[in-house]
Amino acid sequence: MKKGILAIAGLAAIALIAKKAQKRKAIFRNILDEYDVKEKTPFGVADRIRTMDDKEYDAFKEKMKTQFSKGCCRTKDAQ
Repeated sequence: MKKGILAIAGLAAIALIAKKAQKRKAIFRNILDEYDVKEKTPFGVADRIRTMDDKEYDAFKEKMKTQFSKGCCRTKDAQ
């Protein structure tokens, strides 16, 4: 009985992780589409970044940072 409950809980956890990964991938693809990145590889993104002007690059960087940064590792400002 315990094994069945643990198996169901394990499958539910895996499903939640897969759903979160799929959502992050979709957000990432939407950002790349917004900035007209044709090739969805690290080299393609780097090539597109090289052609961006400073203003466009800063907007791209800020969007990526707000979408994918985690709150656990932020440093606190000294007061």
